[in-house]
Amino acid sequence: MESGDEDVAIAALLHDSLEDKPAEISRAEIREKFGEHVIQIIEISSDTPPDFAGGEKPDWDMRKTAYIAHIRNADPALLDVSVADKVDNARSILADHRRIGDEVWKRFNRGKEKQIWYYTEVTRAFQEADYQGDLLQELKKLVKNLQDL
Repeated sequence: MESGDEDVAIAALLHDSLEDKPAEISRAEIREKFGEHVIQIIEISSDTPPDFAGGEKPDWDMRKTAYIAHIRNADPALLDVSVADKVDNARSILADHRRIGDEVWKRFNRGKEKQIWYYTEVTRAFQEADYQGDLLQELKKLVKNLQDL
């Protein structure tokens, strides 16, 4: 993480909580326990609507398109966790691809083309938000590797 502060570390640990376990933890609880800055980072990192309370998530294409648009206008100071998450995910895809080949794409709701589209566009959105730093440079390299598969 670029800034490395305590709020960023807490948000990194909780970044998927509202997407994956909304019935177990709420925005209000996170805000109360960890503060406004932490919830802002988590919300900027989430591709689910603010009112998501569990169950079936909205359509993948709609969620990802909305998330990309959201990132383009985000405060770059809040994006460390989101960029780090995409770096981690892209690294995992590439490592698994080396191990099991194109079978890796069967893990996703959308196949190879849609995943590569998403990583390409979200990387472009981070750039348009004027996010700076080594994490973005790493993500750009990883996305190039995904595109070359």
